[in-house]
Amino acid sequence: MPPQTIVVKIGTSSLTQTTGQIAIATIASLVETLTHLRFAGHRVVLVSSGAVGVGCARLNLKERPRKMAIKQAVAAVGQGRLMRIYDDLFTSLQQAIAQVLLTRRELMERSSYVNASNTFSALFELGVIPIVNENDTVAVDELKFGDNDTLSALVASLIEADWLFLLTDVDRLYSADPRLVPDAKPIELVNSAEFNLLQVDAGTSGTQWGTGGMTTKLAAARIATTSGIRTVITQGKQPQNIIKILQGEQLGTQFEPQIRADNARKRWIAYGLLPMGKLYLDSGAVKAICQGGKSLLPAGVIRVEGDFSATDAVQLCDTEGKEVARGLVNYNSSEIKQIQGHHSEKIALILGYEGEETVVHRDNLVVKN
Repeated sequence: MPPQTIVVKIGTSSLTQTTGQIAIATIASLVETLTHLRFAGHRVVLVSSGAVGVGCARLNLKERPRKMAIKQAVAAVGQGRLMRIYDDLFTSLQQAIAQVLLTRRELMERSSYVNASNTFSALFELGVIPIVNENDTVAVDELKFGDNDTLSALVASLIEADWLFLLTDVDRLYSADPRLVPDAKPIELVNSAEFNLLQVDAGTSGTQWGTGGMTTKLAAARIATTSGIRTVITQGKQPQNIIKILQGEQLGTQFEPQIRADNARKRWIAYGLLPMGKLYLDSGAVKAICQGGKSLLPAGVIRVEGDFSATDAVQLCDTEGKEVARGLVNYNSSEIKQIQGHHSEKIALILGYEGEETVVHRDNLVVKN
């Protein structure tokens, strides 16, 4: 197999025991697997949850804190401990690692996004395995990724990965939670056409220590596959399965990637930015954008939702509220409310200055599949 870029995300449920204590055997197996892949020539990134869970264990807390300040403090305690464990185990195999802490802000600013991409490239050149986590200590609610499944998909998109492995507490995706529904059907392969038709009772959070669940993994798989990345959900307690899957064994649930057509800037618009509002479009505008590759003109806007500035990212929705595209607007929300439904030649008369003909130019617009 030629060198691949591989992102592996492991959840708190796999890193810790039911008591909240660290599952050393699982982490050791993960470290051996990732080191083997790196020595085989692959570029490897680990997205690791567990900082809050490890912090709770270190501080003898019996449950995950709910108050933001307490949770951030506990994460600060746990992150150092978690990295110490990783560093000790990777060092025993002569593998260098690096800690990369991200917040949504780093991916929202174009220059920071590019810098992050360059940093990962440099780490790969140095033969280092980056270990990524959300910077819980400084992240604020509105700029949080929400869970490391989403973070791993965005990192995979950022570095144009070939594979995203989501390691969890079940061996694959099922039609329902197999812990509650004994006859739940296993799902081995999902292609892009089947993804939108997938009927799964995804449930909620998996454990008291984690923030994710199957719902967040499906959302991450959607982000990754849309970016051209093959995604796998598989058993976290058996990290060695990653190697078997790369060798062609049918383990876990695989999501086939779509053709990677968008450039890096458009992937940044689609997944790096947090949408600040919504524009509802008439059917003609939806067709022009989604099928014709056109820009969004003010005549196609029928409603504006949210308070946003020019150059912010917004969701472009059909009349039912379904997001069909995302883009960077040329006007703020109050200006778009004034020009919506009008032809472009009326913009100067309405706003009192000569502005752009488009509300969102096609170069700053990404169609959602």
